[in-house]
Amino acid sequence: MAPPLIFLSVSPGERRVALRRGDVLEAAFVERPHRPEGLGDLHVARVTARAPAMGGVFLAMAGGETGFLPDSEGGKGRGEGDWLRVAVTRAAQGGKGPRLAARPAPEAVTGPLRLLSRGPETAIRLAAQHPEATLVTDHAATAARLRGVLGAARVQLSSTPAFDEALEEAFEELAGMAVALPGGGRLTLHPTPALLAIDIDAGALAGGRDATAHRALNAAALAEALRQIRLRHLAGAILVDMAGMAIARRRELLPGLAPLVAADPALKLIGLTGLGLIELQRRRVHTPLHEILGAPPSPLTRGLAALRRGVAEAARRPGARLTLTAAPAVLAALSEATGALDDFTDRAGALALRADPLCPPGQEHVHAE
Repeated sequence: MAPPLIFLSVSPGERRVALRRGDVLEAAFVERPHRPEGLGDLHVARVTARAPAMGGVFLAMAGGETGFLPDSEGGKGRGEGDWLRVAVTRAAQGGKGPRLAARPAPEAVTGPLRLLSRGPETAIRLAAQHPEATLVTDHAATAARLRGVLGAARVQLSSTPAFDEALEEAFEELAGMAVALPGGGRLTLHPTPALLAIDIDAGALAGGRDATAHRALNAAALAEALRQIRLRHLAGAILVDMAGMAIARRRELLPGLAPLVAADPALKLIGLTGLGLIELQRRRVHTPLHEILGAPPSPLTRGLAALRRGVAEAARRPGARLTLTAAPAVLAALSEATGALDDFTDRAGALALRADPLCPPGQEHVHAE
């Protein structure tokens, strides 16, 4: 089996990371330095309240966040006002703050609230998990920094964009909630505060398939659903509705699903509900992609994509005076994304901003005057 490759695309305000083995995308991450996920961060925090029903305590953290420390992770016996050294073990998501675990301190811990250290960025974490992988990036400063951590032999600086057309298309699909299936079928993902619902649509050809072909279609769709769950960092309670099939026939799919579930240590197969839905549960760790990108894409996501395209435009038109035309909400989101516009200026030159209230979503663009 070919060793995996880690691709790191660096653009103003954003880092996109892909792990690919051959032509198969195995992991996808989007990082925004002005709003880090925080996984692995080490904090000095203070207990603000005990939650007996939840089996833990709430802690105030630097930056105004509130984290939860379970009793099983060091919260037992802690009372209001106690200072602790804690690490973030689950990123904030779904409107809830980060999950924490207590960490031993070399001396007594006292205030103020503060961030002691950041956890490893995604590229470094993936490189540690896949020591055989080479990392390819298109940003010289990032390549130099990562070589200092991973060694020069493991980091390649590409003269072309780190993401090829296939990776760009894959990440564009991950920004939506529908996934095309072979034969005209489709997966549709519906995240809610309580659970994730996935609907499998067999497409227009479903009616012409015999029972064996229909079963194979659903089995393939379920495999793709599990892949999408992993790529998108979806978690919690998950229900999958298959395309047609009597409940008894749906049960026949569970044995074949078991080894696919076992390949994801965070995922657990619960079984079949009374309504014939496949029930899964996945441990929460990373922020789901739809919460980072928005669904549909947020003004910030659209603005950062425009800056990414703008860097490419500046490379094609060196010395040109560039203007970003976008809706006011997009420009406001970019202004609030600390460092994104400055990063563009450092890489591509001065950028004028032109607000266009009629600019449709997705039509934001950087152009030469």
